[in-house]
Amino acid sequence: MATVIRNGYIYTGGEIVHSDLLIKNGVIAAIGNNLTAEKEINAQGKLVSPGLVDVHVHYRDPGQTEKEDVRTGSLAAAHGGFTTVCAMPNVDPVPNTTDLMAKMVQNNHKAGLVHILQYAPITVDEDSKEIPDYAGLKKAGCVALSNDGKGVQDAQTMFLAMQKARKNNLLIAEHAQDDSLFNHGVMNDGPTARLLKQEPITELAETTQIARDLLLAEKTGVHYHVCHVSTKTSVELIRIAKSHGINVTCEVAPHHLLLGEENIGKDDSNFKMNPPLRTREDQKALIAGLLDGTIDMIATDHAPHTAKDKQGGFKNAAFGIVGSETAFSELYTKFVKTGTFTLQQLLNWLTIAPAKAFGLKKAGRIAINQPADIAIFNLEQKVAINSSDFKSKAKNTPFNQDLVFGQTELTMVDGKIVFQREESK
Repeated sequence: MATVIRNGYIYTGGEIVHSDLLIKNGVIAAIGNNLTAEKEINAQGKLVSPGLVDVHVHYRDPGQTEKEDVRTGSLAAAHGGFTTVCAMPNVDPVPNTTDLMAKMVQNNHKAGLVHILQYAPITVDEDSKEIPDYAGLKKAGCVALSNDGKGVQDAQTMFLAMQKARKNNLLIAEHAQDDSLFNHGVMNDGPTARLLKQEPITELAETTQIARDLLLAEKTGVHYHVCHVSTKTSVELIRIAKSHGINVTCEVAPHHLLLGEENIGKDDSNFKMNPPLRTREDQKALIAGLLDGTIDMIATDHAPHTAKDKQGGFKNAAFGIVGSETAFSELYTKFVKTGTFTLQQLLNWLTIAPAKAFGLKKAGRIAINQPADIAIFNLEQKVAINSSDFKSKAKNTPFNQDLVFGQTELTMVDGKIVFQREESK
């Protein structure tokens, strides 16, 4: 059955046009006026976007499915308008072998409501110096390599990993963290940590490893991607590296754009994430980095935890917050509604840019013959974020009860509706 999405404002080719969208056999068949089909979806006054692309999520499956699993994580993604995500390998067991990778890829496809692409680890179990069989892991379906949650501590190991990744045409996405400088900290090294008497995390834990890895990337020619950049110095290092022709891309998480350490008014673990919330100066540098192209994309670092995991305040709670279901609305409200970003810029950072950087040719675009991966957003209605409405198993967010615009009305994957707001049905 053909479907027409009528009277929406469609983001296509980098522009927003008022038009209809025709879908046949799971692909986009036409963009134009007065299109007809057996089924119609009224998008009057709504934004019709390519399904958003998130290159950084944690689904905890297998091994920690009390936090999240593929089904609930992908439903949360759909609820936020995401149709393609890349899942990190810090699960149990870590997919070190081709068999484990093949099983994860199969489960992602079988249980997932959106397209779930799977990372493999840079090193065996993410904490050793042993490098797994990259060629075999790629053949089994991995999209890229990452030890997210842990930095690669040994420079020689990272150098060899980059050489091997380059040989196999695999991107390395690094969680930049020098553990000796991180030193079991829980909060940015600043006035808030001192006020709340919390162990500090120096920015050097991030920046020194980025500096090391950029030099190794220059030597090896690997595509080096920096996860969740959070400091002004990190942005400056990447800007310089790009000017020297180093093959580097990077992402910023919504929470680092939206919040700073001064937003932590008390010992509330919903503000505990890694990297930690930084300073206003760092926030300004992140925004500037997006606007000048140093930062390529936005990625959520969706990190679900149980309520028990987040107990015990900053000292004892797990790092991380969920992000799939709040990213677009929070960013649209904070930055587009205020004129800091254009809507086209925000959509680019959430669709075209990540798809291009990760070589995802069938994601992030509304175009003829592309898969009908679509998200429809209501930009006019103000709503309160309510974590009890999340589709994720986890509710760990600092954004609960924020008033936002841009809620997801409908999400479609390969022409099939995978999420639709009740009042929109």
